[in-house]
Amino acid sequence: MENQKSSGFESYVVVHNIAKRHNVGTLARSATAFGVSELILVGRRDFNSFGSHGSASHLRLRHFHSLSLARLFLKEKDCDICGVEITDDAVAVNQHPFKKSTAFLLGNEGTGLSAKECEICDFFVYIPQYGGGTASLNVTVAASIILHHFGVWAGFSERTRDGNKFIVAERPVKSVGRGFCTETAETIIEERKLKRENASNGFFDDGGKEGSPSNLLDALYGD
Repeated sequence: MENQKSSGFESYVVVHNIAKRHNVGTLARSATAFGVSELILVGRRDFNSFGSHGSASHLRLRHFHSLSLARLFLKEKDCDICGVEITDDAVAVNQHPFKKSTAFLLGNEGTGLSAKECEICDFFVYIPQYGGGTASLNVTVAASIILHHFGVWAGFSERTRDGNKFIVAERPVKSVGRGFCTETAETIIEERKLKRENASNGFFDDGGKEGSPSNLLDALYGD
C-alpha cells in the first residue's frame, strides 16, 4: 500500500474474541479505508464479510491458531501491540502515543480484552467520551477512530478523491473466499512446528480441547 511505504509505518488489526462475527466485515471496511496492512484472525478462520462492501478483497488477511503465534509474527515485524481498552495506564488516543508500526487488539463487545489478551499488549489506548448516554462504543466504531488517529500520526497519504467519494483501487487478486481466511501449506506447517516447540509454555488458546478451533482446522488440513 502506497501510504505505508511513503511513511515507513504500518498498522495491523488483530481479531481474536469479537462476539458478533458480522462485525468483522464492517471492521474490514474501516481497515481498508484507514490503510491497514493486514487483518489478523486468531483462532477461528471463518468470518462474515457482510458489511465490508467488497473491501475485504482489498485487504490482506492472515490467520494464526493462537495469540502467541500472532504475537511472534508481529514482533518479527517490529510492531508494538496496542490494546484498545480502558485500563489504569491507558493513554487517550488523541495524544497519539505511538512510536512505530502498531497492531491494534480490540476487545470483545461485552467483556473487553481478556487477561490473556492484555498480556501480549505493549501499551493501551482508550477513546475519550464526552456524552453520558453510553458506557462504550461498538467495536467497529472504536476501531475506525483508533485507526484514523494512527494514520494521522503515521503520516499516511490521503487517498485521491473523485467528486464526493474516494477513488477505489482496482480489485487485487482474490485472497479470501466465502468467508474464510486462506492459508498456504507452508503457513500451516510452520504454525504447527511453532506450536509443538512451544506447547509446554501454556500460551496457546485452545488447550487441546476437543472441538476447539485448532482441532477443527486440523481436521480440515490434516497431515
